[in-house]
Amino acid sequence: MERNILVGIDVGTTSLRVGFYDKEGRNYGFSVESFHLLHPQKSWVEQRTEDWTEALKKALHKGMEEFHITKEQVLGLSTGSTCCSVVLCKRDGTPLGNCIMWMDIRAAKEAEEIADITGEHLSAEWMPCKLLWLKRNEPERYREAQVFCECQDYLTHYLTGIWSVNSNTACNWGYNADEKGFPHWFYKKLGMEEAIRKFPDDHCYAVGDYIGTLTNACAEELGLLSDTIVAQGGIDSSIGILGMGVYEEGRVALMTGSSNLTMLLTKKMMFGESTINAGPSHLIPGYYTSFRGQLCSNSIIEWFRKEIAEDHTPEEFFPVMEEKVREVPVGSNGLILLDYFQGNRHPHYDSRVRGMLYGLSLTHTKADIYRAILEGISYGTENLLQQYRLAGFEVKEINISGGTTNSEAFMQIQADVSNIKINVPEDCRSVCMGAAICVARAADMYESLQEAVKHMVRYKKVIEPNPFNHKIYHELFNQYGEIYPMMKSWMHRNAKIWEAKKQ
Repeated sequence: MERNILVGIDVGTTSLRVGFYDKEGRNYGFSVESFHLLHPQKSWVEQRTEDWTEALKKALHKGMEEFHITKEQVLGLSTGSTCCSVVLCKRDGTPLGNCIMWMDIRAAKEAEEIADITGEHLSAEWMPCKLLWLKRNEPERYREAQVFCECQDYLTHYLTGIWSVNSNTACNWGYNADEKGFPHWFYKKLGMEEAIRKFPDDHCYAVGDYIGTLTNACAEELGLLSDTIVAQGGIDSSIGILGMGVYEEGRVALMTGSSNLTMLLTKKMMFGESTINAGPSHLIPGYYTSFRGQLCSNSIIEWFRKEIAEDHTPEEFFPVMEEKVREVPVGSNGLILLDYFQGNRHPHYDSRVRGMLYGLSLTHTKADIYRAILEGISYGTENLLQQYRLAGFEVKEINISGGTTNSEAFMQIQADVSNIKINVPEDCRSVCMGAAICVARAADMYESLQEAVKHMVRYKKVIEPNPFNHKIYHELFNQYGEIYPMMKSWMHRNAKIWEAKKQ
């Protein structure tokens, strides 16, 4: 029996997805297992690490059974995961408390202080900000931890028993892939030099590297052979852009999900607000991976479905709203939504602002509000694309993946707002595909990641913008852009009121 199945794993915010591929990128099926987020306090978001491993076991077993895949056919696996989901644990992998998820912004104050002290403008979700918060607020946990890592590193250890730095995820801790080290000056200024000693730097692997094979215990749990290859994956967004077919300069990759992330490969550094993670070669050697992201996108849709349209299951809700939203005119009958439900990542780096919906009257319907949400998210994405344009890159087309591809209406709104062509891959589960590409490279099926992408990624359709709709959206986007400077001070004062009430 040929050993030709490449397993791509996507560890998302609320679910884990497993895809089964061959070396040509043909997909044999997907399996999904959900898990829950925990919200101990406002702006705090946590998750149990055991939920990831349990979901992986269940998804693998279910998928292999459903698609008649035997363990003898599985060549290897790799993982794309959320970034900045911080885990503190012992050397044996025992976690000390829950994972602090990427979207947790409890370290907003620390992010501001880091900017003042070091000149580095980091998002509150990043590892250094969260570690500084932990050192101040949970010193015993911080002190007892022997390893500071992320979801990706934790799962690599679970699979192989190896602690290692992933040059892709660790870039947000300050790791420089070319110099192969962390910025000691930065951590020294913050009084956290000990943090570097707790990073899992026994080994360092780049995306697509061969790490090793499964431990005997893990192989038994997962129902795989112990010599199954484990390839280095990385940040879901980085692995996803490979799965979307972006491997050189030219196209913007738009990964949609709980948050939206746009990424661009360039030979020169594009943005300079943070230097500690600016080095090239974090994904593909010689390329800078420039990015701009939204903290909330499809998570707003889920909030609306659960909290406002709570009488609907997902299976009922989305097909109905997909039809109804087409009946609502461009501009949602005067509604405009600000997508800052968890603050703003780019371009403002502001964790203290929140979302808002303006223009409500007694005549508005649920469909009006739903379209306003889709438009507001699209304005937020256009705000990201504007950052590339201002930096000198002409955005003409994007490759898309993720949840938005399930909605023709949503993709058309984005194309119209941004006046761009959207390329939709044949397989829109780009993280699973990208992780499979990593396995193909680690197994030497292709001589480089780029070659693997060329052979494994194909496209099924193109969404063209509507020029008439774009004219309307252009004016509405300008209004959207005026909201933040007008409301910033008011929102900050409001945030301080609620922060004082918590104390």
